[in-house]
Amino acid sequence: MSGHSKWATTKHQKAAKDKVRGKLFAKLIRQVEVAAREGGGDLSANATLRAMYDKAREASVPLDTIERAVKRGTGELEGVTYESVTYEGYASNGVAVIVECLTDNRNRTTSEVKNIFTRNGGSLAEPGAVAWQFHRKGMIIVDKTAGVDEDELMMAALEAGAEDVADQGDTFDITTAPTDFTAVRDALAEAGVPMASADPTMVATTAVPLTTEAAARNVLRVLDALEDHDDVQNVYANFDIPDEIFQAVSAE
Repeated sequence: MSGHSKWATTKHQKAAKDKVRGKLFAKLIRQVEVAAREGGGDLSANATLRAMYDKAREASVPLDTIERAVKRGTGELEGVTYESVTYEGYASNGVAVIVECLTDNRNRTTSEVKNIFTRNGGSLAEPGAVAWQFHRKGMIIVDKTAGVDEDELMMAALEAGAEDVADQGDTFDITTAPTDFTAVRDALAEAGVPMASADPTMVATTAVPLTTEAAARNVLRVLDALEDHDDVQNVYANFDIPDEIFQAVSAE
């Protein structure tokens, strides 16, 4: 899980930068629209929409922009129709990768995702090739610099239904079952716990150790390229990088 948490924290930091804010907004708006189309526009009756709505608000997406996305999803406004597509593949060193996309052109996205893997030393795999190595979970990351007491955090999280609270060095990682994610996140928010990120995710059951800077750099290169694609919403991978190597390659 440590590899996932490091990558999730890095993505959160990247998303906070102004230079990628426009791209982040576009991805969040697309997620809101699809959630509304699939489950309706009522936040109280559509948990997925509520999660995407909250995520967009936390990223400072303007309220009127979110509301228009909901209306496009429910058909009240005209808009492009997106479909969910999931790709599976391998980065270098046999690292398994899952890529979740929202696209209005499946053929184009498939071709471009395949090219990203190939250009960066990876390969696209058949459906089901790597999915068995992951479980869907809720993941909440709390940065230790926030000064949260570990015992109090653990008590609040576990009482709300969390499965585990793990010390990952710079962060506390709270894992939940998918059905308990919203309750745990809301309980921590009510307790005043500052969360670096809180998202439904895919957690790997095993991790591939990357023990050299070259190996880590090669894997992170393909993950970065996938993240930068407009249609890609989420990227998950089963790697583990020692802290000193991760810090070295992240600083580049």
